[in-house]
Amino acid sequence: MSAGETATRPTVADLAARAAAEYGSKAAIRYRREGEWQSVSFEELARIVDEVALGLLALGIEPGDRVAVLANTRPEWTYASLGISRVGAVVVPVYPTNSPEECEWVVGNSDAVAIVVEDSDQLAKIEKVRTKLPSLQHLISIDRAEGAITLDELRERGREGDASEMERRASSVEPGDAYTFVYTSGTTGPPKGCVITHGNAAAVCSITREIDLLSEGDDEAYLYLPLAHVFAMITQLGAIEVGAALSFFGGDTRKIIEELGEAKPTYLPSVPRIFEKLYTLATTALAKASDSERKQFEQAVELGVEMRAREARDEDVPDEMRAAYEKADPILFKPVRDLFGGRVRLAVSGAAPIAPEILKFFYAAGVPVLEGWGLTETTGVGCLVRPEHPKFGTIGQPLPGMEVRVSDEGELQVKGVTVFREYWRNPDATKEAFTDDGWFRTGDLGEIDDEGFVKITGRAKDIIITAGGKNLTPANLENDLQQSRWISRAVMYGDRRPYPVALITLDPEEIEPWAKEQGLPTDLAELAENDQVRELIQGELDRANARYAQVEQIKRFKILDHDFSQEEGELTPTLKLKRNVVYDDYADEFDELYAK
Repeated sequence: MSAGETATRPTVADLAARAAAEYGSKAAIRYRREGEWQSVSFEELARIVDEVALGLLALGIEPGDRVAVLANTRPEWTYASLGISRVGAVVVPVYPTNSPEECEWVVGNSDAVAIVVEDSDQLAKIEKVRTKLPSLQHLISIDRAEGAITLDELRERGREGDASEMERRASSVEPGDAYTFVYTSGTTGPPKGCVITHGNAAAVCSITREIDLLSEGDDEAYLYLPLAHVFAMITQLGAIEVGAALSFFGGDTRKIIEELGEAKPTYLPSVPRIFEKLYTLATTALAKASDSERKQFEQAVELGVEMRAREARDEDVPDEMRAAYEKADPILFKPVRDLFGGRVRLAVSGAAPIAPEILKFFYAAGVPVLEGWGLTETTGVGCLVRPEHPKFGTIGQPLPGMEVRVSDEGELQVKGVTVFREYWRNPDATKEAFTDDGWFRTGDLGEIDDEGFVKITGRAKDIIITAGGKNLTPANLENDLQQSRWISRAVMYGDRRPYPVALITLDPEEIEPWAKEQGLPTDLAELAENDQVRELIQGELDRANARYAQVEQIKRFKILDHDFSQEEGELTPTLKLKRNVVYDDYADEFDELYAK
C-alpha cells in the first residue's frame, strides 16, 4: 500500500507515525516525575512505539493476537497500547482496580497471549489465576517485577528488530479489523467484550478534528481517567490525532484538583464526581449565604451564561452586560477558572449524569463543562453539548456521523460511524443489541426536542416502579442531592414499595470540618447517627424533594457510616454506582426504612 493510500484510511496502527510526521518536536506527552514535569515529543513517541512494536514482534506476537494492558493511567500505557496496534494485534484493557478473578475473566475471555502489567502488585493478580489462562504466554511489566520482562527490556529487544516487517504489519491493518476489546463495566452482569474497530477509532479522531474539541497549538488534555475506559481511550486518540499534548496525572486521585493548578490544561475530560468536588469548593460561601445573597448569585450566573453564550456565537455583548459581569468576575468567577488551572478552554463530563446547575455555573465562569453521552458500544461517542448552544439538562445533539432516534418504548437508539462491531464470542448478545434495521439499542430512555437536542430521562434497567405503579427515575433526585457539599452519594430505592427511600453517604472532607466547628465528634460512624447531622441532611433532602411531585419524593433515609467503594464492588472504575450490587448488599437497611 502506498503512503497516499494509508493517508486516506488511517488506522491506530499508523497513528503515532502520522502524528510524528505532522507535529515533530512538539510535546505529545507530559508527566510528573520527582516533582518536575517532563515531556515527550511526537517524534520521540513514535520512536518509543516502534520499539515496543518491534519487541512484540520478537516475542512472536501475530496479527489479531490479543495483548492485555493492566496498569494505571500513565505514559507507558499509551506506549504499550500504540505498540500493540502497530503490529496488528488487539489491545485488551484491564482496569487496574480489578480483582484477580475479574482480571481472569477479561484476559481469559479474550484469549490474550501476552499482558503488560504495571508492577509486581498487578502481576501478582495474574499469577494468582495463571493456571486458568492457558493462552497467556508472555508477561511484561512496566516497573520491574520478578517473573516478567520489563517494558524497557522489550524496547531494547525491539531496537534490533525488523522494521520492514513492522511497517508491513501496520500497513496491512484494515478499518474493519479489531483495534481493541473494551470490556463493559459489568453493572448488570459479567463484562462483555466490545469489539471496537480501527475504523471506529479513526472516526473518533475525525470527529475530534471536525468539532475542534482539541486542536494543535498549545492545547493540553489532563488525563486521570482509567485508560481501560473508552472515555479516556478516545481522549488519548483524539489528542494524538490533532497534535495536542496529553498531561498524565501523578497517580493519586486525591491530588487531581491540586495538579490541575500545576498542569494548567486547556481540556479536561472527567466524570461528574470531580466537577461536583470543584463546584463544592467554588460555592462554599453559599452555605452561609442569605436568601438575598443567593438571589444575587443566581442572577450573576444567569448573566454569565448569557454573556458567554453570546461570545461563543461571536455575537455582540452589550456594554452594560459586560460591565456587570466584570464587576462579579473577580469575586465569583475568576477563582473558579483558577481552580481549573486558569487555562481550561473546554471540559467534558461523561459516564454519568450531572446536575444542570453545576454546568450553568461553570459555563458562566468561563469554563464550559459540556455534557456528553456515549457508550462503550459507540466508542464513547454519541451526543455532545456545544459551547455556542448550551442547552443545559440535555446531552446536546448527535455528533457528526451519528444518528439518534427514540423507539416507541422511549429507548434511545444509535446508528453511525463509531458503533462497535460485535460482542466478542457472544453472538446472542450482539443480535439482541441491535434492532432488525441495524440500530444499536442503548438501554437509555430519552426524548429529542424540535431542535434535535437529546435528553436522557432514565436508564431502562434503573427505573423504579412503585407499588402504586408510578415509574420513577432515581438518577435525577440522586444528582440533586449529590450537589450538597455534605453528601457524597445518594441511592434511591423503592421498586414495588409504597414510596421511595434512600441511603446517604457523607463527604468526609466537608462534614468533618463542619462537625468540628459544631463541637461534634468527627468520626463518620458517630456522625451518621447524630441528630444534628440528620437534621442537616434532612434540610438538603427537603430542598431536593421540593422540585418533584409528592409521589416522587424520598420519604425516609439512612446515613451510612462509610462511603461506597470500588473495592467492595459497589462502584465501577469510573465511579458509576452498581445499583444492583448496592440494592443486594444493603437489603436489610432498605427493609429497615420501611419497617419504621
